[in-house]
Amino acid sequence: MHVIVVGSGLAGLLTALRLARASTIQESRGGAAVSRIQEITLLTAGSLGSGASPWAQGGVSAAVGDDDSPELHAADTVAAGAGLVDEDAALALCREAPAAIAELLYLGVEFDRDASGDLARGLEAAHSRARVLHAGGDATGARIVDALARVVRESRMTVLEGVRAESIRTRNGAVSGLVAIDGRGERRVLEAEAVVLATGGCSALYPRTTNPAGAIGSGVVLAHAAGAMVADLEFVQFHPTVLAGGGLVSEAVRGEGATLLDARGRRFMTAVDARAELAPRDLVARAIARTMREQGADSVLLDARGVAARLGGAAALARRFPTIDALVRRAGIDWSRELVPVTPAAHYAMGGVLADLDGRTTVPGLFAVGETAATGVHGANRLASNSLLEAAVTARRLSARLLEAPASTIQEPLIPRGVVVESAPALDRRMPGAAPIDAATLRARAWESLGLERDGTQLAVLAQHLADARPTDPATETLLPLARLVTAAALARTESRGAHWRSDAPTPVAAQAHRRVWAPAEQAVPELWRPATAAPATTAADPADLHASSTPTRTRGAA
Repeated sequence: MHVIVVGSGLAGLLTALRLARASTIQESRGGAAVSRIQEITLLTAGSLGSGASPWAQGGVSAAVGDDDSPELHAADTVAAGAGLVDEDAALALCREAPAAIAELLYLGVEFDRDASGDLARGLEAAHSRARVLHAGGDATGARIVDALARVVRESRMTVLEGVRAESIRTRNGAVSGLVAIDGRGERRVLEAEAVVLATGGCSALYPRTTNPAGAIGSGVVLAHAAGAMVADLEFVQFHPTVLAGGGLVSEAVRGEGATLLDARGRRFMTAVDARAELAPRDLVARAIARTMREQGADSVLLDARGVAARLGGAAALARRFPTIDALVRRAGIDWSRELVPVTPAAHYAMGGVLADLDGRTTVPGLFAVGETAATGVHGANRLASNSLLEAAVTARRLSARLLEAPASTIQEPLIPRGVVVESAPALDRRMPGAAPIDAATLRARAWESLGLERDGTQLAVLAQHLADARPTDPATETLLPLARLVTAAALARTESRGAHWRSDAPTPVAAQAHRRVWAPAEQAVPELWRPATAAPATTAADPADLHASSTPTRTRGAA
C-alpha cells in the first residue's frame, strides 16, 4: 500500500514518521505489516516542517499532574465547546494525552521542566488545572516540529518539498491517489491507496490572522471536491491578543497573570466574566473588539508588568517568553515596563473535513488529521492548547489503524445521531459574466461579514456576492469555494454559540445544539458513519509498539 501524507506540521510529520518507523521495525522482525505499506510519501507545499504548527506558542495540554485527571481535562474541553463537543471523543483524546506526550519525549522533544525536574505545567484560559506543557517557553510548536523533522529526514519515506496537492483522484468512490503540482507548474499523478490530509486550517481566509499565508483551507476544499463531507465550518476561533503590528502574544502570558486594559488604562474583563482574562477565547476576543469599537481605538493594552516583576524582571520575562519578547522588542516595546497594544485575529478553525479520531472521512481511503479535520472534540469553541494535542493523538491513532488494515476496508458505514446533514453550495461557479474577485478583496469581505460578530443580512449579501464571483488569482481559487462553505454554515446557524456570534440572534437556541455537516451539492445524502471511539490506539512510547491498536466500538451520537 502507498500512503501519501499531505502537510508537514505536527499531524503530518507524526503520521508519516510512525508509519515509516513501525514498518521498518516490523520488516526487521519479519512482520507481515511491511506488505501493507510498501511506500510512504510526505508532500508539503513549503519546506519540511512548515505550516501553522511551528507558530504555536501556547503548548500542549495533558493531564500529567497528580492534581489532574483525563476526566477533568475532558470536562474542561466539553465546557469550552458550548454544547457541541462529542463527549466520548473528548474523553478518548484526553485519556490518550499522556501517552502522546511520552512519545514526543521519546522522539526528542524537550519539554520545559520545573526546579524539581518534573514537566512544567502552565495554566491557560478555561482550564481548571495547570496542565499546559511548553517547550522553549513560548516556542512549543517550533520545538516539536524541529524534533520530528530531524527524525523524518532519517526515516524510510519519500519527502517532496515545494509540491502541493492540486486534486484528489478517486476510482469507484474510493481514493486512488492525487495530482500534485510543483513550483514550476509541472503536474504529476501519484497513485496511492490512502491519502492523509494534514494541511492545517483556514484562518488565512481573513486579513488578520495568526496563521501562515498558506492556511487557506486547501484540505477542506480538496476533500469536499473529492466527495467528502465537511462539518462545523461556522466556528472560527479568533485569538484575543495579537500584537497590533502582527504576531501572536500567547494566552500563556495571561495565564501567568497579565491583564487587559482599555484605551483609558482601565481593566475591563472583570466586568465581562468572573474568569476575567482567563475566560474562554471567544468571550475575551469579542470583549476586546467591542471595547475597541466603543472607544474608537485601534487596540487594547496588555499589561505584563506585574508578570515581569513576579518572575524577576525583564531578563526573566524574556526567558519565560523568548519568542514574544523578541516580537515586542522588534516593535520597540519594553514589555517589562510598557503596555503592549493587542487586537483579535483569526486563529483556529474548529471545522474541517468530517472525520473521527482515527482520521477516517466519508470517502474510503481519504483521511484527515489535525486542524484539517472536524472530529467533534472542539465543539463550538476549542479549549486552549488542545490543538497540538489533537494533532498528536489523531496521528497516533490513524497510523496504528493503517498498519492494522488496508485503507479500503476501514470505513464502517454508521449513521451518527444528533448531526444535521445539509447540501453544500456549488463550489465552482464559472458562470458567464461572473464578477472577478481577488484574495485581498475576499479577505476584507470575510473580515467584515464572517468575523467576530456576524449578522444574517450581511451574511446573505456576502453569500450572493460570492455566488456571483470568479477567482482571479491562485489563492482565490481555494479561498472562494472555502468562503462559500463557511458563509453557508454561518447563515444556517441562526443562533450564537461558542465562536459563532450573530448580532441578530445573540443567544444559544436549544434546538440548534447539534453539529452541522455539509455534503457535496451533487451528491444524494449517503449514509454517514459514526466516529468510533476506541481505547488508546497505543500507550507505549517505545517505537517497537507503534503499530499497536485496539478494536473500535460504536458510540452514541454527537452532543
